[in-house]
Amino acid sequence: MQFRHEVKHEINAMDMLILRQRLSAVMKRDPHVVGGMYDIRSLYFDNVDDKALHEKIDGVNIREKYRIRLYNRDASIIHLERKFKHGGLGYKDSASLTAEQAQKIVKGDIQWLAESGNEVLVGFYSRLRNEGLKPKVIVDYTREPFIYSPGNVRVTLDYNIRTGLNCIDFLNPECVTIPVKDTPNILEVKWDNFLPDIIRDIIQLGSRRSSAYSKFAACRMYD
Repeated sequence: MQFRHEVKHEINAMDMLILRQRLSAVMKRDPHVVGGMYDIRSLYFDNVDDKALHEKIDGVNIREKYRIRLYNRDASIIHLERKFKHGGLGYKDSASLTAEQAQKIVKGDIQWLAESGNEVLVGFYSRLRNEGLKPKVIVDYTREPFIYSPGNVRVTLDYNIRTGLNCIDFLNPECVTIPVKDTPNILEVKWDNFLPDIIRDIIQLGSRRSSAYSKFAACRMYD
């Protein structure tokens, strides 16, 4: 299990312009991205007591949450992701889903997960059964990713954060999302064992400090 360091900063529109120029000069664009950016849609799960939400708000040091995610509304590539957080470290593993399987999960048809033989899917089934996890909120946003090989560094600029309100129909293109009020843009930096000085230097923006901002929590405030 490879935990990665994770740091977030809340930034404004001018910061975005400055960072985009700096990052482009030093880092490479993620080769899997066409046009330098992609749209992300995630469906997050929580239990009836909103455990994941309260743990995030309360700053619980060790947390776990599940989400289903796709990119650019392309239903041919969907992942169930399990995200662990331990202080400033994060770890993520995932399993591929078909569009049909994703829809089954949303509708509560989950027995097949237990029979899949996949560790992530079986673990998710256990949480669904034992803790009563349910789909809670859709989170949409746009991401610009940059990569740097030394340190396995990934820097992303996230913006246009939107919430699906009470709509959890993950693959329905008519599921309307609305902008989250007063949401910032987000600079996120992830690395393995060390963060190269050149990257540390170019992401400096005066008095900007690391942030615990959560897109999931921000979108849940509309429940």
